[in-house]
Amino acid sequence: MSYAKIAPAFARASSDKLVRMRFAQERLRSTVASTQRQELKADDSVDQTCTMVERPVDVDLISQTKNVDNRKAKISIDFENTQEAYKSKNTLELMRSLLVFKLCTIDFLVDKNKELMDLSKKVLGQRLFEKMMKMTFYGQFVAGEDHHAIKPLISKNQAFGVGSVLDYSVEEDLTQEEAEKKEMDACVSAAEKESPGKDHREKKYKAHRRFGDRRGGVISARTYFYADEAKCDQHMETFLNCIRASGGAAVDGFSAIKMTALGRPQFLLQFSEVLVKWRRFFNFLAAQQGKDGMAALEQKLELEQLQDSLTQLGVGTKSDIESWLTGEKLGSSGTIDLLDWNSLINDRTKISNLLVIPNIENGHLEPLLDKFTEEEEKQMKRMLQRMDVLAKHAMEHGVRLMVDAEQTYFQPAISRLTLEMQRKFNREKPIIFNTYQCYLKEAYDNVSVDVELSRREGWYFGAKLVRGAYMYQERTRAAEIGYEDPINPDYEATNRMYHKCLEFLLEEIDLYRNANIMVASHNEDTVKFTLEKMNQMGLLPQENKVYFGQLLGMCDQVSFPLGQAGFPVYKYVPYGPVNEVIPYLSRRALENRGFMKGSQRERNLLWKELKRRLVSGQIRYQPTY
Repeated sequence: MSYAKIAPAFARASSDKLVRMRFAQERLRSTVASTQRQELKADDSVDQTCTMVERPVDVDLISQTKNVDNRKAKISIDFENTQEAYKSKNTLELMRSLLVFKLCTIDFLVDKNKELMDLSKKVLGQRLFEKMMKMTFYGQFVAGEDHHAIKPLISKNQAFGVGSVLDYSVEEDLTQEEAEKKEMDACVSAAEKESPGKDHREKKYKAHRRFGDRRGGVISARTYFYADEAKCDQHMETFLNCIRASGGAAVDGFSAIKMTALGRPQFLLQFSEVLVKWRRFFNFLAAQQGKDGMAALEQKLELEQLQDSLTQLGVGTKSDIESWLTGEKLGSSGTIDLLDWNSLINDRTKISNLLVIPNIENGHLEPLLDKFTEEEEKQMKRMLQRMDVLAKHAMEHGVRLMVDAEQTYFQPAISRLTLEMQRKFNREKPIIFNTYQCYLKEAYDNVSVDVELSRREGWYFGAKLVRGAYMYQERTRAAEIGYEDPINPDYEATNRMYHKCLEFLLEEIDLYRNANIMVASHNEDTVKFTLEKMNQMGLLPQENKVYFGQLLGMCDQVSFPLGQAGFPVYKYVPYGPVNEVIPYLSRRALENRGFMKGSQRERNLLWKELKRRLVSGQIRYQPTY
């Protein structure tokens, strides 16, 4: 196995067939948490909507010697200055943006975009169709067909202060029926097929044909469906090529990967369920000690009470539990918190043996499934091996790896596996970045727990903060299948959660300088909020601790002024052959409909710049760099 400590492994059958608990050979540094910080309060005074900026945003950047020198270098970022915002675009590119954004507001064209593109291909032929796409949607949102074709655009953006997160955006063009069949085949184990209903699975973490096509209700994320191990190897090779292109095309580049592309999703479902149930068991024990309702890291279990509870539940004998809960450092404070609980792990066994869950009713540890086939065991290991190969390749090429977030029934496993990569590869600098979706109710707990682990173990924390891409799909699935909706109740609550997580991470950077974050948002208020907090804390853009991220072809009035003012800012840069990125382009049209109908700001700014060039005689303007 490539990574240490990836899943709970408490169970081993003893000679008398009783369930005994295995205790970890490696412990976390201490149960005494580093200096506690008060839970940050969301700033309710910040306007949470995507409002227009009526005046320049003045950002005071405190000198790096802020404790010695009180001088301030004032940087004014004007998101209304169209000449600066669009100086990297020639006039034809501005006109293309206006056309595409206008088309994205026409419901019929957006709803039928896939059918219209297919019809256009038949009528025009392949060559003319590709030319038309490059003049419109493809040219606006996609950088080029391969890693050679994208270099001019990457170089131009870099010349104007904007970096790249490369993302090979090719997907299979499957029908809904084909997608559902692939998903059900890939997410249901042999044991479940042979004996349906005899496992200990929760319905949230089981595949449901109604939601087998994971593309439904998703507007901005690629979707991979498992076919076989050879296809996963192909995906890995694609990601390796993307990493090499990132290293060759840009300085300090990023490359994005998706974990569902690297292995059978059955493992992610099962592992996620195990992780959630072990955390739930911890919360159950905390509630027994009167500590329910507290923040995740504030719940500290008293060792003596914990030993009594586990003994009464029949999890093991008293001597077993005492051995398990004692060690050189674990429990030295007389309490155990959630991170200590997660550290009770041993990877010296088959992965399938790690997939055991606590049964609170009878106190026994039970396997999630009755059995795993030898091939399923190999498939799980191969996923980990592919991740290891990608991480090593990224490190060798000086590229940072961005692991995208996915659905909540996959995400606990994805986050845990990403965490293991961070523990291994983020020792000297942040190479691996995890993605946190702030529309989730548990987003702040997830961020704060992972940051605390990085502090205790001494590695660099890397995060991308997004609002989230699966809201409609997640809400519908939860309602129809019958489990708690994991999403915040409304957009305002999501904004508050985003700013709460963001402020927490900025404070972490300010205190220790061992965290890096990407503020991935098109919301100008969020960008302003970040700049103001950086100013207050004296976080300099040159430190390269706080990055900004937007999608290629969108929100240029934010990206380029930030880049030209010296802030690290990146565009998510999709690339791939025209025909093979049509599913991506289809979702871009859907996303832009909501974006453009909600605000005409970007179109107004584009018109403003076109008029300025016309009046000033610069209609033939070409960027120079």
